Amino acid sequence: MTDALTTVSAKATTGAAAPEPALVRAVSRWQIVGLAINDVIGSGVYLLPAGAALLLGPASIWAVILAGITVALLVLCFAEAASYFEGTGGGYLYTREAFGEFVGFEVGWMTWLARIASVAALTAGFAQAVSFVWPPAAGGLARVGVVTLLIGSLAWINVIGVKQGARLAAGLAVAKVAPLVVFAAAGLFAVDWSRVAVLELPPLDNLGEAALLLLFAYAGFENTAAPAGEYQNPKRNVPFALLTMIVIVTVLYALVQLVTVGTLPGLAQSESAVAESAALVLGTWAGMMMTIAAMVSIGGNAGNTTLIGPRYLFALAQDGFGPRVLARVHPRYRTPAAAILVQSGIALVLALSGSFVWLAMLSIIARLATYVGTAAAIPLLRRRFGDSPGAWRMPGGLAIPVAALLLCLVFLASTTLANLAAGAAALVVGALLYFARRRG
Repeated sequence: MTDALTTVSAKATTGAAAPEPALVRAVSRWQIVGLAINDVIGSGVYLLPAGAALLLGPASIWAVILAGITVALLVLCFAEAASYFEGTGGGYLYTREAFGEFVGFEVGWMTWLARIASVAALTAGFAQAVSFVWPPAAGGLARVGVVTLLIGSLAWINVIGVKQGARLAAGLAVAKVAPLVVFAAAGLFAVDWSRVAVLELPPLDNLGEAALLLLFAYAGFENTAAPAGEYQNPKRNVPFALLTMIVIVTVLYALVQLVTVGTLPGLAQSESAVAESAALVLGTWAGMMMTIAAMVSIGGNAGNTTLIGPRYLFALAQDGFGPRVLARVHPRYRTPAAAILVQSGIALVLALSGSFVWLAMLSIIARLATYVGTAAAIPLLRRRFGDSPGAWRMPGGLAIPVAALLLCLVFLASTTLANLAAGAAALVVGALLYFARRRG
């Protein structure tokens, strides 16, 4: 099967009709790095310190580092898979090429559902964050206005050009990381090192819940490659961005955990641990800075999902799943405008109604489906594309993909029956949609 997702095919028609517009490769290497960081660092970095401390105590510092190293196994699998392709679709593309259209569709369908739930949840969370500085945003017409303005603005920015969307994402990545770096650097001088000393192992019955918490603090990297059809030199730049991201995020998460554990009494019971710790270390202004940084972080995640999520929908529509209009590229802006507007419209309805909550349960299964599919695809992709120009192979033969698969099984065993049931229901719906595929 050829890589049908590299660009929108330029189908010539009779007479002098112009070819269909194609996606444009406008996103640079460091903008991709910004997208990758923006994908991962969101509200999780502000929720992780208290949650991890509650479950693991001072050992949470080492657990955060260990989780980063462990998630790097999955990141390496995605980096190698990305080096084989230049087209749009990410995990959908990798699993489709390795295992066929049905498996690929199920992965793409599940991932897109998770993206819809993500935009709805993030924008609802953004309105809640705004309410800390503007109380009316917590409800009523003010909340409707905040949610609508955010979703509408992000949709418009991404419709008028992928470069504009990537620039926004890169700018927000800097804006969200900079306050955390300031907090971590200043906080190191205030750490009470007796608080961070690990004297005993954490309770074993907390390990499953802690593993899921830590995994999803690092989750999101799987979406970086989805718009690869609009990246410059994606075979090289996507692996570079993923590997750079995991190093930066792991170091930053570990420093934030260290400072909060070492400076904030009662960390495990805190509802805004990073802001409270910053206020203790630097003063009240720093607490407000971190509150605003949390808003920027949530907005940045929503912006990334508005850029990346529609590329799954676009890729699926190109292969005949869904209305043909979703596979079209805007003739002026050279973006999948219809897919962006459809996803944003659905997300707006869900965010305002609150009916996205049941979709949120799918995020665990959806991500694990993408992780399992990509890791399992590596041996087949190596066999087919390992000698292609620009291909990169991780060291250790099949050791890393096998370890990544075992890791996914551990995470799957830690999920709830409700998550498994939601995932199974979505897969059944996906199967029905697959067999209703548009032909031609």
